[in-house]
Amino acid sequence: MRFWSFWFNSFVLSSQYNPPRFVELLMLLLAIAMLAIASILPADRPYLILGLSLVVGASISILVREAIAPSPQTRITQLTASLLLIISLYQFGELFYQQ
Repeated sequence: MRFWSFWFNSFVLSSQYNPPRFVELLMLLLAIAMLAIASILPADRPYLILGLSLVVGASISILVREAIAPSPQTRITQLTASLLLIISLYQFGELFYQQ
């Protein structure tokens, strides 16, 4: 029980310390879950669309946050967010082109 209490307290503390980063983390974790479900069940396109939408939203949020308040690893963060955004938009294009 102490283990779960420690993790819960860590999540609460991180959400209070830096709320935008915590929301971005939750969005990316949900996106990973949705994309995993979409890869297991390939006939379910809503999971794929929802996962890609979460990745696009989190990437844009990360880019805006880094533009307003740069962190020590700004270049790596911006590069990763841009790469995620480009890949997600490419997948959206492929998804809607197939229809």
